[in-house]
Amino acid sequence: MMKSSIIFLSILIYLTLSHALIQNENSSESVYEILKQYDFPVGILPQGATGYELNKNTGKFTVYFDDTCIFPIKSYDLKYKSTIKGVISKGKLSKLKGVTVKVELLWLKIVEVTRHDDYLQFSVGIAYAKFGIDNFLEIPQCGCGFDCNGLSKDGDTTHKSYSLSLVEIGSYRVHKDFLMHHNRTRG
Repeated sequence: MMKSSIIFLSILIYLTLSHALIQNENSSESVYEILKQYDFPVGILPQGATGYELNKNTGKFTVYFDDTCIFPIKSYDLKYKSTIKGVISKGKLSKLKGVTVKVELLWLKIVEVTRHDDYLQFSVGIAYAKFGIDNFLEIPQCGCGFDCNGLSKDGDTTHKSYSLSLVEIGSYRVHKDFLMHHNRTRG
């Protein structure tokens, strides 16, 4: 009797948890539509997501791609592993795993993305960079990003200028648009 109660309870818990988990095979919504529901532009994920899992109760998500995807945005390269994970809530992606940005020669983990009105703030822990929402209205493609025809959105063949100035953060050089989250004191 006790054993059958435990089995029944286990099945009930499994069914409850699996109902909270939405997979794109069981849902007509794409991962890009889900992003909009959480106030993010579709272009923060590259084209080619093959599936996703989302627990709407906790916000934990996993997005799947066939392969690693690298593409440029402004003066950076973004890299998405074949599986990325994190927690999503309205205007915030946190605890990100599988997304990195190349700054100079270093690949830094992007740990959080926050929406602030008309810009997105990408955090690598000790520093962050801000990009206008208008940079993410289209879905980028692996390899070429937003400029796959060699033309920018307005038909100009030149890219918008973006400063490559550097600042020192500890022993690392980082682009000046990555700003410190906190004040440092030197001893």
